[in-house]
Amino acid sequence: MKQVQVIENAYFDSATLMAAAQLVKREYALKESVAVMATDANKALLRDVDLLSDDVDGARARDLVLAVRGDADVDAAIASLDSRIRSAAQPVAGGEAQEVGTLGEALKLVPESNLVLISVPGRYAVEEAHQALDEGRHVMIFSDNVSIEDEVALKTKAQENGLLMMGPDCGTAIIGGAPLAFANAVRRGSIGIVAAAGTGLQEVSCLVDYYGGGVSQGIGTGGRDVKDRVGGLQMLQSARALLDDASTEVLVLVSKPPQPQTFARIMDLIRTAAKPVVVCMLGGARDQVETAGGIFAGTLEEAARKAVEASGVVIDVPASCAELPQSIMDAAARMDTKRKYLRALYTGGTLCYEALIQLSDAIDLRSNIALREDLKLEDSFTSAGHTAVDMGEDEFTDGRPHPMIEPSLRAERLAQELEDPEVAVILLDFVLGFGSHHDPVGAMAETIRLHRVDGSGSSPFIIASVTGTAEDPQSIDTQLIQLQELGVHAYRSNAQALDAVRTILAALPADAQSK
Repeated sequence: MKQVQVIENAYFDSATLMAAAQLVKREYALKESVAVMATDANKALLRDVDLLSDDVDGARARDLVLAVRGDADVDAAIASLDSRIRSAAQPVAGGEAQEVGTLGEALKLVPESNLVLISVPGRYAVEEAHQALDEGRHVMIFSDNVSIEDEVALKTKAQENGLLMMGPDCGTAIIGGAPLAFANAVRRGSIGIVAAAGTGLQEVSCLVDYYGGGVSQGIGTGGRDVKDRVGGLQMLQSARALLDDASTEVLVLVSKPPQPQTFARIMDLIRTAAKPVVVCMLGGARDQVETAGGIFAGTLEEAARKAVEASGVVIDVPASCAELPQSIMDAAARMDTKRKYLRALYTGGTLCYEALIQLSDAIDLRSNIALREDLKLEDSFTSAGHTAVDMGEDEFTDGRPHPMIEPSLRAERLAQELEDPEVAVILLDFVLGFGSHHDPVGAMAETIRLHRVDGSGSSPFIIASVTGTAEDPQSIDTQLIQLQELGVHAYRSNAQALDAVRTILAALPADAQSK
């Protein structure tokens, strides 16, 4: 049975819609639960899952579509979905609900606001961003599908007016202590972070917190910012602002390697910086960074640790250590020689990229975001040899919630990898924080239990990294305990987890070791 409902002129952001849809899917054990705006792309999604109706076909992009299919009471499921969405849009307790139809009305309602977070379909995001900038507000564009030409125009306007223009496709920021979109509860402090990498910002900020430091500001730029067509407009502007900020004593820059002209501009800025600048441009050149006067960091964890040290905080927790129990090393040495491959299933794109960089000297790691064209997966949904998959890429999220929000697709892929007789090690990341699933480890627990992961070498070893803090809604301590109880070897950083993976692969029988 299925039920579809169109609600005219009812816009809600995609994060709210996806979260509500997945809660109702679990609540009613539905086969499909979808809540989307009626854009052309979303209509195509509904068609693919057999939930497109004549009413939906004629709906406009500003109309909300609720659709469910399953053996449960679909009318009740639709009603619950509608209720959850509207409840999520209400203010916190003690606030007063006031609906507005336009950005202009919202700015009049809260004239003291100075930042606008935009999460509408990309075709509308540009106009809203221009209006916000014209009104003198900083902007964060969560939306994707914004052209690079529009991105440059918006960032140029922002720069001319002394405003931030974070994004498009900016998923993480911590502004004035407030976590925005996918971000974590970290202590305030003197370390400023500018990142063209969402989960990179999350990993560094969480590890700064763990090592005893604090974050003054965490500014996301959007991943394309470090391409030469954009020229690092937001990274450079944000870096200058934090270098001038009295509350920021240390600056951290995080990204994948910028293109040449943009990299040169960033190095020029570092040469003139009067404050320590830690540079983690994954796979970047140490010599060039150090020649410019920067502090080079090869991993996200190293960036956090060096930033805390540079801030003057004495670190009283251990450095990276991926030491494994001797029983695990013995089990790896006894493993069936057919088991030889690593399968890494990432929700964080930056963390996946860090894995490709850190393991490139040890194994040929295939991926949907491969470092080399010859290592590109033919099919992102099917592993081949050593494989690391970024499950946050478009092929996995087109019409589906991001796996940080809804882990079911990754759970299915994990079951597939656990059943593969050639798999020796599985690597998972769990990214906590606001916006993420309320219990990411718990969502994968049943899959792990069903496949009898016991660390004996008769089934794949599972290694995990957890990005988060004790103050996050999910609490990193709670998640680490759950993983330990499941027999998973878990670490507080991706770099530590990668060290553990490398150690296990090197301990496999000689006949099982494969480049």
